[in-house]
Amino acid sequence: MSIETLHIPTPDGRADAFAAFPDDGTQHPGVLMYPDGFGIRPVLREMALELAGHGYCVLVPNPFYRHGPAPVVELPEHIGEDVRPALFARLMPLIEAHTAERALSDADAFLRFLTSRPEVGAGPVAVTGYCVGGLLAMRAAAAHPGEVAAVAAFHGPVGVDGPGLFSRLTARVHLGHAEGDMTPEALAELNRSLDAAGVDHTSEIYPGTVHGFTMSDTDAFSASGLKRHWDRLLPLLERALAGGRGPGPVAGPEYTA
Repeated sequence: MSIETLHIPTPDGRADAFAAFPDDGTQHPGVLMYPDGFGIRPVLREMALELAGHGYCVLVPNPFYRHGPAPVVELPEHIGEDVRPALFARLMPLIEAHTAERALSDADAFLRFLTSRPEVGAGPVAVTGYCVGGLLAMRAAAAHPGEVAAVAAFHGPVGVDGPGLFSRLTARVHLGHAEGDMTPEALAELNRSLDAAGVDHTSEIYPGTVHGFTMSDTDAFSASGLKRHWDRLLPLLERALAGGRGPGPVAGPEYTA
């Protein structure tokens, strides 16, 4: 696998980013991966490389590039509950400044850049995201119905835009919710809205998880939750993009339930 550091031109400047892709000299389906609120850091590189190993070219941008290169806020090696409140106090103004208009403008630039990469084959792409990145992924998919064939969001606030967002989706959707974020009643209401909009989706609560469960550098991490995430994401991409190496076993002890 290869990783390349990149800068993506946007109407508001240059967004720092990286791409992870198989170094086999052939083209692969493209996946735009939005990080969680803590942004680009080693765990995101590990996840992008894991996905690239299944036969995808993965682009991971810094959504908060307007405030500086990643990491926009200095992060410890491990994000424990003792430091989380102070970090979010610094990050929330950045997240709140990232309006829907900015998100859509960036999505245009990110997808245009991804599909222009020599490693990316012709055809539809997918978008995935974590935490606030899950919402950004859903917005990107809704704004590009002819281009995005699959979208996945994990422990993300995907319902904040209301049913109007769902009505614009044509992509296949998977939503993986943290048990600590979503009650069964709220899940049922969300899924009714997706059904009413005609969205081809799976949407479920991952048992025993709290917000941020996919991120192995946090106290929220759940090994079983991360494995379930791969077990849902890889088949979704395989079906929608008809590419990659398929939903084979995920390597590495950190993905063992």
